[in-house]
Amino acid sequence: MRMNHEHNPDEELRKPSTLEAVQQLGQTGVASGGESDIFCMTIIGQIEGHTVLPPQNKTTKYEHMIPQLVAAEQNPKIQGLLIILNTVGGDVEAGLAIAEMIASLTKPTVTVVIGGGHSIGVPIAVAANYSFIASSATMTIHPIRMSGLVIGVPQTFEYMEKMQERVVRFVTDHSRISDQQFKDLMFKTGELNRDIGTSVSGADAVKYGLMDEVGGIGQALARLNGMIGDRKSLDAGGLTQ
Repeated sequence: MRMNHEHNPDEELRKPSTLEAVQQLGQTGVASGGESDIFCMTIIGQIEGHTVLPPQNKTTKYEHMIPQLVAAEQNPKIQGLLIILNTVGGDVEAGLAIAEMIASLTKPTVTVVIGGGHSIGVPIAVAANYSFIASSATMTIHPIRMSGLVIGVPQTFEYMEKMQERVVRFVTDHSRISDQQFKDLMFKTGELNRDIGTSVSGADAVKYGLMDEVGGIGQALARLNGMIGDRKSLDAGGLTQ
């Protein structure tokens, strides 16, 4: 006896395949499913903002990141977030939006910089509760730049100055680096060809107070699991009182 199974297109929309998740979001699972209580998010390539970048560019789209962060925050099965960065930077406002989202999460968060966490990747790297950087990784700190047509009027320069101050304030509020130290690195000359700024190695990033510790995935997961355990203990203590 042959049974007819009708194809339900809505079922595919509700349950994205692993391949689709990798293609669209760069990850093997989404925050709404999976057995692990840790949600791993990757921020790689160039952070794409309001302008769509050419198809040959490896990008992280902020319109993909924000709903995933919301889903992870809402999902009771997700106990903590691990954010892995290897980015050259990109759109300033999109990067700050992602950083603000990470910083506002109530669940434990840990970032790991592997390869590089450059430019607007710096605020994202420091946004978590605890941050690691690989010993071979670097972070480039430089003033913000604008691409395309720039109108040479005072308002444009005032806008850039305010935007830069937003970046400085966020980084100094979410790390141990001082305002003056960060600006000194930002405007330092001679470190980069035809540019101003500083390329900071993993150990130096920790020395300056920008990142918390030199380490990789193993140390990051151990730290995150410890933070999750501490939070569970506090919640349990609150229930027994």
